[in-house]
Amino acid sequence: MPMKQRLSQPPTTQCNPAAQGARRNPLRVTLGLVVSLCGLLFLGGVSAEQSPPDAGANLNSSLEETRITMGKWIETQQIIAKERNDWQTGKEILTNRVDLIKSEIASLQEKLTQAQSSVTESDRKRDELLAENDQLKAAGVQLNEAVTAMEAEVRTLFKSVPDPIKVKLDPLYLRIPTNPAETRASAAERFQNVLGILNELNKANTEISVNYEVRTLADGKSSEVRAVYVGLAHAYYVSARGEGGIGSPTADGWVWVPSKAVAPDVIKALEVLQGKHTPAFVSLPVKIQ
Repeated sequence: MPMKQRLSQPPTTQCNPAAQGARRNPLRVTLGLVVSLCGLLFLGGVSAEQSPPDAGANLNSSLEETRITMGKWIETQQIIAKERNDWQTGKEILTNRVDLIKSEIASLQEKLTQAQSSVTESDRKRDELLAENDQLKAAGVQLNEAVTAMEAEVRTLFKSVPDPIKVKLDPLYLRIPTNPAETRASAAERFQNVLGILNELNKANTEISVNYEVRTLADGKSSEVRAVYVGLAHAYYVSARGEGGIGSPTADGWVWVPSKAVAPDVIKALEVLQGKHTPAFVSLPVKIQ
């Protein structure tokens, strides 16, 4: 009987150190429990040979209960160990995710700061561009006013341009808008057109040109004549019959006046221009207004 009491105590007294060790090493606990269980079985066999039959039955029942209890306890410890390992693994995964999210948050904050800086810079540039645009609009208004005034002066000047020059400048002159407020042409195009006309007029004003024209002579009949234009200010003509005349510009166009006295000088000037006469000074009447 003392042996029976001794065998009934180990599950509560001797397993406590193993339970403490299970927290550190489940394999070590399991091996220790197996050794303990073998010892109990051995002692049970010895006591069964020395004890009465009833005591042996009770001992076998206690051993079976001990085996079941130890099996459940081992299974529980294994589950606890597995859960602890799974929790540790999950903790590491969550920690890594948290670190990754923190890194992403820091990166996003940096990008947000850069974006805010870019927005500030963009706002500054936009303000500069708006100010520049306002200046350009004001300059555009001034340019439109200037080119409109120049076009009006060209229209006035065009009336006093010789007919041969008018024919040459007609393509440019027709581009001048009749209503500047409704034209689709830009100020740059209009300036270019006006400058083209003025360049041609300036070139014609420095040249002496000869043209065949039809003029009304002193007898009231029309005849083909050769006209000599000295720039844009004076012109002289002579007919095949030797009848001459003088032309001068006015605000309403050119005025031609027959003049027999000028005919010989005009003929001489034409011969010089055509290379039929040696270069010489030719006196022609000039009217200065």
